[in-house]
Amino acid sequence: MKKINLIGLLILASSLLFIQCTSDPIPGPQGEAGVDGTDGTNGVDGVDGTASCVACHSKSHRDPINETYALSGHATGTSYQRGTSASCAQCHGEEGYLDYITKGEVNADGYTSVSPMSCTTCHDKHSTFDFDNDGHDFALRSFDPVWLVLDPTYALDFDGTSNNCATCHQPRNSYAIPAGTADYEVTSSRFGPHHGPQATLLEGIMGANIVGSEGYPGAGPDGDNTHRKGASCVSCHMGETTDGTDGLHSWTPTEDACASCHGTSIPTEVTGFAADFQTLHDLLVAEGAITATGSTVSGTYPVKVAQAVWNYKTLEEDKSNGVHNPKYSKALLKNSIEALQN
Repeated sequence: MKKINLIGLLILASSLLFIQCTSDPIPGPQGEAGVDGTDGTNGVDGVDGTASCVACHSKSHRDPINETYALSGHATGTSYQRGTSASCAQCHGEEGYLDYITKGEVNADGYTSVSPMSCTTCHDKHSTFDFDNDGHDFALRSFDPVWLVLDPTYALDFDGTSNNCATCHQPRNSYAIPAGTADYEVTSSRFGPHHGPQATLLEGIMGANIVGSEGYPGAGPDGDNTHRKGASCVSCHMGETTDGTDGLHSWTPTEDACASCHGTSIPTEVTGFAADFQTLHDLLVAEGAITATGSTVSGTYPVKVAQAVWNYKTLEEDKSNGVHNPKYSKALLKNSIEALQN
């Protein structure tokens, strides 16, 4: 019994000691005041702080984007599988594209697996939320001018969101534009500005400028192409959808987007483009330089024939029927035809 009481007294004493050590009833002296924090940015009166986010990130806003994107060339097909190759990875798969945007180069050994293009290929995070003063960046990965792969000394700058498109919609550096007077050897059925010369045609550059009766318009931002100066990839290809199958992220131009400048006279091709394009096709088939289906035939040709093939493939791959740059497209066609006929 005494033993038990002794143990109880020891427990009580240790409890009192713990309380004394950890809960001093006498406050110590007040410490020095901390450094003031940085003032926050004033909000907009009457607007919830999340309102600007919800405007874009709501289901009602995103559903039409997802639905039209599913119809686009970026979302359909299997071309992304070419992205395993280092020479194709910049544009044919998400992994290579992201490496090119962030590091300036792709993996030299290629990629063992690739993903199709998705939202996160082109969009990442906002660089600013002050859209009123800084403009809406749509969380695009890049607004920077694009140094062309076929001519690394040329910086193409559409001054805005269209630069993101130009990263891929330009010729790759597989083949040189035929020039000079010596015969030219075509070594591949893929010869030409494979696969996306839209940005360079819009700029008015990188065709084979054969001398002929049709003058070439001025190139670049101060040139003669109204579409280069007064429109953009986004304004023409991403207008409000009319029936759910065009505009937005389908990138199929809508009549409304064209009508804002052209009224009711909506151009589907440059005047005479189809007839001239067919004429050039037939002349090149006669030369043995392309097949009836338009594939390039390997061989050695006079330079004017190789140049005409380059121009044919440029306009074929562009797919706008000359609309991206009417004057330049017309000059490439007319002068190529003259060169072959003479």
